[in-house]
Amino acid sequence: MKAVTIVDHKLVWADVPDPVRKSGEILVEVKAAGVNRADLMQRDGNYPPPPGWPEWPGLECSGIVLEADEGCRFKAGDKICALLGGGGYAERVVIPEGMVMSMPEGLSFAEAASLPETFATSYLNLCLEAGMKAGDKVFIQAGASGLGISAIQLANPSDFDWDSIFEGAQWFHFTGITPALGPNVVEICKEACIAAKKHGVKISCDLNYRGKLWTRAEAKAAMTELAKYIDVCISNEEDAKDVFGIEAENTDITAGELNKEGYKSVARQLMENYGFEKVAITLRESKSAFDNDWSAMLYDGENYCFSKLYHLHIIDRIGGGDSFGGGLIYALLSGKSSQEAIEFAVAASALKHSIGGDYNHVSVAEVEKLAGGDGSGRVQR
Repeated sequence: MKAVTIVDHKLVWADVPDPVRKSGEILVEVKAAGVNRADLMQRDGNYPPPPGWPEWPGLECSGIVLEADEGCRFKAGDKICALLGGGGYAERVVIPEGMVMSMPEGLSFAEAASLPETFATSYLNLCLEAGMKAGDKVFIQAGASGLGISAIQLANPSDFDWDSIFEGAQWFHFTGITPALGPNVVEICKEACIAAKKHGVKISCDLNYRGKLWTRAEAKAAMTELAKYIDVCISNEEDAKDVFGIEAENTDITAGELNKEGYKSVARQLMENYGFEKVAITLRESKSAFDNDWSAMLYDGENYCFSKLYHLHIIDRIGGGDSFGGGLIYALLSGKSSQEAIEFAVAASALKHSIGGDYNHVSVAEVEKLAGGDGSGRVQR
């Protein structure tokens, strides 16, 4: 059979020995395999496969049962997904029965292949190892990670003590990714917003549409309801259209050309239609994959404040949007004017584009220095 093997840190589709099923194991025709961090580490030579498992990567998969023991809860033809110690990047794999689960109805093979690793780990840690029960308080670190997202999806609205959470808080921020995780999380976001308003907390939201998580119709329905509570809306060239059907006229983002008047119209429509206090729109002009022009606009109901334009040579885009949002929130909480706030937010994001990883390793002073006009890049001593 064929499998994705690793040769000199590269993935190579090659012939490998056929798997041999033993008693207690299930032979599966693989239809899809999940991609995990450990697979990337294995490619780089930093994750040896566990003993007894194939040397090629793949820690979770979905597929169709080919062979199983008589009396097994699975039979030939069943659709399954499974955890693996390795070997999922192949045409076939043998798996201990205890690591196999029925594929949920309504999911594609690709969707099912993404479930076992994150959800099984979240359930194991929270429910089996920690013994989580009603009334317990849970801290989920890295909520945007695969494990974090899975853990959040296990939650119900009644799990949260909102009065305790918002006591002493000044600002609540969420993105469109969170409600996209499921109807229960839409309800959680709504309850959070209601509680935040009760405590006098400002609310901001980055629309951040993700087409792989929900449809435009689902996004519009959910975000229209949540928009009733949002004070500051953050969007970009595409999200306003994808979520609310509002777009800038005479603008082609793929051509690297922006029409400022069009974005004024978008901000005004968002404010008029949904009652936001402020609307921030990031403006990215793509020259190439690594060279972008970067700026933004903040509309406060009276003034359209455009930031200065930065010519970016990108090291890493990951975290650029979050750095913008964090910078804007900090600036507004600090009492900066609309113009000062958008300059600070764009400068923070511009600096993040020059830093590898998803964390913005800069200080307030460094951001203010760039926002104030010093982009020399000279080492400060």
